[in-house]
Amino acid sequence: MNILKNYINGKFVASKSTQFIDIMNPAKDEVIALKPNSTHEEIDETIAMAQAAFPGWRDTPGITRIHPLIKLHQLLIENLDKITEAVVVNHGKEWAAARGEVIRGYQMVEAALSVPEIQKGQFMSNIGTGIDEYSVLEPLGVVLIIVPFNFPAMIPFWFLPFAVATGNTVIIKSNSQTPLPMQLMTEYIDQAGFPKGVINYLHCNAAKGDYLIKHPLIKAVSSVGSTPIASHIYKTASNAGKRAQCHGGANNFLVVTEQANLDSIMPNMMNSCFGNTGQRCLAGSVIMVVGSQEYYVHFKKKFLEATNALKIGYGMDKENAMGPIVSKKALATLLQQIQDGVDEGAELILDGRDLKIEGYPKGYWLGPCVYEKAKPGMKVYDDEIFGPVVCLDRVDTLPEAIEISNAHPMGNAITIYTENGLEAREFRYNSNAGQIGINIGIVAPIAWFPFAGAKDSFFGSLRAQGPEVIKFYTKEVVVIEKFHGTTEIPWD
Repeated sequence: MNILKNYINGKFVASKSTQFIDIMNPAKDEVIALKPNSTHEEIDETIAMAQAAFPGWRDTPGITRIHPLIKLHQLLIENLDKITEAVVVNHGKEWAAARGEVIRGYQMVEAALSVPEIQKGQFMSNIGTGIDEYSVLEPLGVVLIIVPFNFPAMIPFWFLPFAVATGNTVIIKSNSQTPLPMQLMTEYIDQAGFPKGVINYLHCNAAKGDYLIKHPLIKAVSSVGSTPIASHIYKTASNAGKRAQCHGGANNFLVVTEQANLDSIMPNMMNSCFGNTGQRCLAGSVIMVVGSQEYYVHFKKKFLEATNALKIGYGMDKENAMGPIVSKKALATLLQQIQDGVDEGAELILDGRDLKIEGYPKGYWLGPCVYEKAKPGMKVYDDEIFGPVVCLDRVDTLPEAIEISNAHPMGNAITIYTENGLEAREFRYNSNAGQIGINIGIVAPIAWFPFAGAKDSFFGSLRAQGPEVIKFYTKEVVVIEKFHGTTEIPWD
């Protein structure tokens, strides 16, 4: 059995722990690796090694710090299919989504190559007579990255390349369901030429994650998870005096008006609602159709036809559009949530439960589930359901749709489908979500823009990706200086 090793101070090291977590292939219900729950002593050692590496890494010129990132970028491209396969096998997502995730990951490395330019600081001469003022963007020290299960190859790279390019050293806490893709990429990190201790990958459980967060040598925490987890990490880190950027969950609304080009947008809607088997914080959860009952019926017919045409199965078959749910526990939770929706009075017009996939009888399968007659106040409408579950709703006007979405406590993303520029502008101007799509249902910003969650979808002030994450990983030190024009200083 493959027992995962920690990557500490430039070496792969077996943990002394006797506690292990089964790592599964969700399409086959097979154990494919064991993850150790590292000891407190091993955690302390990892932090100490990262701290010891910090002064030298900080002193390394910025243009030199990006050299191993350039090498890492090339290694990720060369091993794209191998990493994609690790995502499919460990997470279960469809091949196209897994491959796209890896590409997004190495795009973050590309974006981080510009850090020396962005980290220059500011300067103003003669703010007073003979006095100049400038600022220097200095790294923080040892930073912690806590990653979720659903994008195991991409989300570590929302943070990692920017953190090291700005001069910090890094500890990544592995996820307990999908650690294998990052484990593989750690091999490429090892080959890229980073100094020992600059990047470390540590296996432990959530309780020891709290121990990491509170450790006095950890200066900042970056994380992605559900809203309750994000809130917990943010409070734990803040109470310990740490910087924190904690991305949470969502319940994203897709608004369709009578001015939408349904044939053109339907593939995007399918991917938005059911790509990654709905297990992402950018998934479309509630579709509000704006217009008449006749138009709603027309839209519903096209939506169900497209949904029923989706091919579901193991992601190694590259034609599949959906894979399994990530774990048996997650599937059980989803099945209960789906039944709760029926019990609340929502009508399940497409029921994906009891799905069987030929050749994979033990997989954690769930097909698309679509509700009607769900309304605000119902859990199935209001709560984040992390799977292929969608509510269809009809409203009379666009302002009504905007009002309903704005009232929701989460604000990760929202999309309008319309070819009418006035509708799109009204929607963009009045919506309060952090990311707005216009005819694009998966509004995932590229690496040069921040991941802009809002309300209860984000805790902190500076977010992942782009210029914001560079500010997060640096402190701006302001220097005000004056010289008196002589080297002779009489003192006696």
